Amino acid sequence: MPSVEESLELIRRGADEILVEKELVSKLEQGRPLRVKAGFDPTAPDLHLGHTVLINKMRQFQDLGHEVMFLIGDFTGMIGDPTGKSATRPPLTRDQVLENAKSYEEQIYKILDPEKTLVLFNSSWMGEMTAADLIGLAAKHTVARMLERDDFNKRYKSGQPIAIHEFLYPLVQGYDSVAMKADVELGGTDQKFNLLVGRQLQEAYGQEPQVVLTMPILEGLDGVQKMSKSLNNYIGITDAPEEMFGKIMSISDDLMWRYFELLSFRPMSEIEGFRRQIDEGMNPRDIKFLLGEEIVARFHDQAAAEKAKQAFIDRFRKGAMPEDMPEVELQASGEDGLPIANMLKEAGLVSSTSEAYRMIKQGAVRLDGERVEERNRVLPPGSEVIAQVGKRRFARVKILS
Repeated sequence: MPSVEESLELIRRGADEILVEKELVSKLEQGRPLRVKAGFDPTAPDLHLGHTVLINKMRQFQDLGHEVMFLIGDFTGMIGDPTGKSATRPPLTRDQVLENAKSYEEQIYKILDPEKTLVLFNSSWMGEMTAADLIGLAAKHTVARMLERDDFNKRYKSGQPIAIHEFLYPLVQGYDSVAMKADVELGGTDQKFNLLVGRQLQEAYGQEPQVVLTMPILEGLDGVQKMSKSLNNYIGITDAPEEMFGKIMSISDDLMWRYFELLSFRPMSEIEGFRRQIDEGMNPRDIKFLLGEEIVARFHDQAAAEKAKQAFIDRFRKGAMPEDMPEVELQASGEDGLPIANMLKEAGLVSSTSEAYRMIKQGAVRLDGERVEERNRVLPPGSEVIAQVGKRRFARVKILS
């Protein structure tokens, strides 16, 4: 097993918070495999790269020799996670939960070592809990503490209803840590309250409290909003190789480093070397190729990654684009960036924003080879794209902050 300092260096990578780090050091110094828990509610059957930020961290714990417990919240999934919601979320049916859970199991082994992964369902213990047991659990937490949670607090103050069963969600998630005797629990920054409930309940049940490690929410292809299927800014791990590679190549040069830190398994020293190479004049696109290949190979295989890269080169570098393409630097019109219609007009690719909207509607606008369908798309500051209108109008555009 690696030294404590070597372990901490990898564990800290990309993490938002470690609560409490000195407790983690104490656990690592014991020299035993830690029980590392992460819970997933099977509310959607398909994972995207945003979900894998947490799963990647689980893989890092596996590589350090620790025991990873992938918890599928089939019981909590039937409650409905209220985190970040402004209204009560309808629960899933038992059949929906089981169907989605099966899909999760099929996908996580693209990252996790199946020989070192313990998959658990929280219905295993919650399904055995009596009404008296549940009341006993509820007695270990207060309404005042629940209302400290930001989304509950906002809904309470605005007069929006909060159903009693929603208070059960963080309690059940916290009790999972008790049942699993977790040493460490991982979660997104939006799960911090629930993870801390786990610490409190472990103490209430006489256990040593778990260390809480939160991971940031990954931005989607737009570089602004979190990656989400509903926002259509996602990269699905079941996407076809060429589609996956093309989407990765479409992210901005600035966002590339965020993806390298949270999605790549390359050492940070190597990634810092890439930064130096770009500072010395290397084209960022060549470094982005490495990221695209790594991600595609992980979810498909190396041959598929190489084929996807070559297809991208063939399509966008060997004749699809002119050699004398103009390069344009444009100023962002606000903090969010520059609307695509304005970008096309200012880059000289259309005569007006009206023409830009019309060309988008006709499917004649592409960014880095991907057809643009959203007329209100905004290019964030720092992004660099190859914009195309029709078959002959091209420009390499960089958005300045």
